[in-house]
Amino acid sequence: MHDQKDSDGSGQNSPEFYNKLTASVPVILYTYWLSADGGEHRYPYVSRRVADWFGLEPEALQKSADAIFGIVHPDDLAGVGESIQASARNLTTWEHCARLKLTTGEYQWFEGHSEPERLSDGSTLWYGQFHNIQQYKELEQVLRESETEHSYQAGFQKLIADLSKEFINLQFGTIDECIRELLKTMGQFFEVDRAYLFSFSDDYQSMANTHEWVGPGVPALIDRQQSVYIGNLQWWQQQISGMVSTDKVVFIPDASGLPDIAGGEKEILERRGVSSMFAVPVKIRGRVTGFFGVDSLQKRNWREDQGDLLIIVSGLLSGALERHNLEQKLLSQSIRDPLTELHNRRYLMPRLEEMLGRAARKHEPFAVAMFDIDHFKQINDSLGHLAGDYVLTEFAGILVENTRSMDVVARFGGEEFMVAFALDDTDDVGGMVARILLAVRGHEFVFEDLPIEVTVSAGIAAVTDLPTIPSSPDPVIGKADHHLYLAKEAGRNCFVDASGVFRP
Repeated sequence: MHDQKDSDGSGQNSPEFYNKLTASVPVILYTYWLSADGGEHRYPYVSRRVADWFGLEPEALQKSADAIFGIVHPDDLAGVGESIQASARNLTTWEHCARLKLTTGEYQWFEGHSEPERLSDGSTLWYGQFHNIQQYKELEQVLRESETEHSYQAGFQKLIADLSKEFINLQFGTIDECIRELLKTMGQFFEVDRAYLFSFSDDYQSMANTHEWVGPGVPALIDRQQSVYIGNLQWWQQQISGMVSTDKVVFIPDASGLPDIAGGEKEILERRGVSSMFAVPVKIRGRVTGFFGVDSLQKRNWREDQGDLLIIVSGLLSGALERHNLEQKLLSQSIRDPLTELHNRRYLMPRLEEMLGRAARKHEPFAVAMFDIDHFKQINDSLGHLAGDYVLTEFAGILVENTRSMDVVARFGGEEFMVAFALDDTDDVGGMVARILLAVRGHEFVFEDLPIEVTVSAGIAAVTDLPTIPSSPDPVIGKADHHLYLAKEAGRNCFVDASGVFRP
């Protein structure tokens, strides 16, 4: 929880230098790719500030870089192309100046700098940045006014550049490691006691501490802040509203001086030893999803531009989290069946291999049950494929409702489904499968006011049914499939395991 001073205090007003840095953002980070034959080019990554300056969407530039070359001044276009070709040919640093057209229609000089890398297919990839020369000259003038400030800002710019490169080259699955490194770097640079990241629930009634860095001797709080209800904290709710509506940076210069309305917040901060703190909103796809913050356990004098500096850090976090969320969404789509939203074979098979490994190493048993919807082809033929899709999704829901979180439920293909049951000595797989069959019988399947009679058959195979633990899931699946065949031969609407036919 953080408070920010009004515009007549020191929290919002910052030097002209940082207004330019945060509002105009004189650096655009990018990677630029050129095919081996020079016929294709695009920006695999480019900062969103390219939209602010030039009105170009990063998503479009990821497909083709033509739009960038369309805003180069006609007199400078040939030189840009020649310099890129020379850099690609010789693998030398690309440095060039050219006039680019802003959204206002005005041309201004920009300078680019990037390092090339030859890829295995003969194409070339550059990592670099470009900036507005005029703005940089103004920044340099400000920096010259104070050697101390120059040193501090140079250090901060280097940190941001290093972290930006790390996030640009972020590998799938390494987001947590990168965020922890960012928090550590920022915590040490700003000389605070804690740096952390919180996420909000969709209704902003609770929050959770997802990442935390603490200085030497400072107690960690992350384990106690996994689900914090904040709906009753009126003052903090007001600050969240400010974050959501105006990207407000919340600053508490002295926790003991919070207003009376913030009694609960004051008690929480004092209990955790916090003297002063900042919170900066973190956004994903334009929506505030949490905040990045820093704590000081001692009274201190903060820089007037502290909030602006933290906004830059928050921007890095926002971009990295947005990219990570997109990757997670794409991953989920690749391992889930789009119709039933159950996992598919791509997810199921590695889980079965893990279960086999635990069975071999730790003697942890498991079983699989293969389910097949009886006479499913007749449903499709008589009522249509939409009716068939309805039955599939309803049955998928029944499976989820009648299995445990530790079980793996997957659509195996067509009208076949599989459940992998993690077992202990007290578990009765037959009883669990019987419960599913009974749930199907008792469920009202009605599509477009037409009732549909649905039953399922199942085959069960436990890893202990096999003479030895196999090296792949295929023997277990094959035995479950054979038992399913026997269940259908026995008249359907039943299940078969190693003991025989059961009709619940």
